[in-house]
Amino acid sequence: MSQLPGWGLKMTARRPCPPAPGPLEDYAARFDDLFFSLAQRRGFREYLTGLLAPRERNKTITCLAGAEPVTGAGMPGVQRLQFFLSESPWEAEQINDRRLELLREQPATAPHDGGVIVIDDSGDRKDGRATAHVGRQWLGRLGKTDNGIVTVITVWTDGRVYYPLHAHPYTPAHHFARGRSDPAFRTKPQLSAALATRGKEAGFACRAVVADCAYSVSDDWYFALREAGLAYVVALKPHRGTWTRADQPHTAIEAAHALTWLDARRPGDWTAVERHFRDGHTETWWAADARLGGYGPDSPCRLVVATTDPARLPEKATWYLATNLPHPDAPHAATSPHPPADLAEIVRLYGLRPWIEQSYKQIKDELGWADFQVRSDRAIRRHQTLVNCAFSFCWDQWFAPPGPLDDTAPDPCPDEGPERGTNRTPPTPTVLLAQGITFGPRLAHPCHHPEPMVAILDGQRPTLRTPGPDRRGHHRTRP
Repeated sequence: MSQLPGWGLKMTARRPCPPAPGPLEDYAARFDDLFFSLAQRRGFREYLTGLLAPRERNKTITCLAGAEPVTGAGMPGVQRLQFFLSESPWEAEQINDRRLELLREQPATAPHDGGVIVIDDSGDRKDGRATAHVGRQWLGRLGKTDNGIVTVITVWTDGRVYYPLHAHPYTPAHHFARGRSDPAFRTKPQLSAALATRGKEAGFACRAVVADCAYSVSDDWYFALREAGLAYVVALKPHRGTWTRADQPHTAIEAAHALTWLDARRPGDWTAVERHFRDGHTETWWAADARLGGYGPDSPCRLVVATTDPARLPEKATWYLATNLPHPDAPHAATSPHPPADLAEIVRLYGLRPWIEQSYKQIKDELGWADFQVRSDRAIRRHQTLVNCAFSFCWDQWFAPPGPLDDTAPDPCPDEGPERGTNRTPPTPTVLLAQGITFGPRLAHPCHHPEPMVAILDGQRPTLRTPGPDRRGHHRTRP
């Protein structure tokens, strides 16, 4: 109880909240001051618990509450989570800011100047017309144009850790009264540049912003990053033309073919670059500064070509990269706001881009990013923020020192008859989230095995061969 000055009134102490299972309670408690009611604090814990527990069906509200689909929609636990997500007055931006603050404070996940902010947009199938942001558009997850929602995402990574920073759903033009000419309409490059700027302002330092070729066609994107003082390494479409003299190369691939190359012992314009992968293997690539229109090693914007074979320039293993990181020997290197970068550094930076694809495997295949069944913009953003909180909790536990088991934490899956089974002993943990933790239809108990619950973050590596920059998306199979 506390006395309010000048009023003679007292505030009642906060009622204790039922704790979340195991180590999740310590993480969830760091957000308690952002919720003003017991119901909100309890809803936050229950939602994260449901997202983190392995299930055999989509993580809809009924799944998170442990209820049957459709028939269990009216159960109190389901309705409580539905109200928490759609109606309860709490701010998703405040939750996300606190999540990023916790990532910055932990030495193992703290950002540094050697990392990158990766930009990408990801689409998921959604039916109906009343849901916010829904429209017929390209869905990278499906590899085709279909009805769905596309979200622009930024991820910070240094190749060792990776985690989402901000997300913003893209709203198709038909949702606005004046279409694309409406003042409120924003393209994906405009949204992504704003998110990258927010990442920098939030304290996430980076060497450069990295993106695929979908963003290299927008002048607004370049201008926004330049105004924010951000360097970039972005892929160019190999056959996209530019204005130049008739006797000069007109596309990036023509500029690459104009470089001299004989063989590995006589590389001509090319420089050998050693790429190191997380599984320990290395590959020798070749990189060179090319000239195309206003691009050049002595220009404010460089064109860097990286490939495994300079003679053939294979489509799936050749990058055409534009960057404003100056060449070490460029005349403006001393006055540039960005430190110079050699060819090996440029290749390293763009080589970090696939880690955003790796993050999709966790947030989509394991944490239910696209499994929401709500329609409002606020509820969709809240669900995405809570998924990112669950993702960040996994890193929090991955680097946490091992501690004693918490036998006092409540079991999120008490016996409910034959369907849940009677065996209360958790099986031996293995390396994957969805294997070795559950037995039959039972849920994971995080207080028993916190390490295997988060081990999936490191259990899968990105593909060894990086996708070509001209590919906007590909079908991602479940691991």
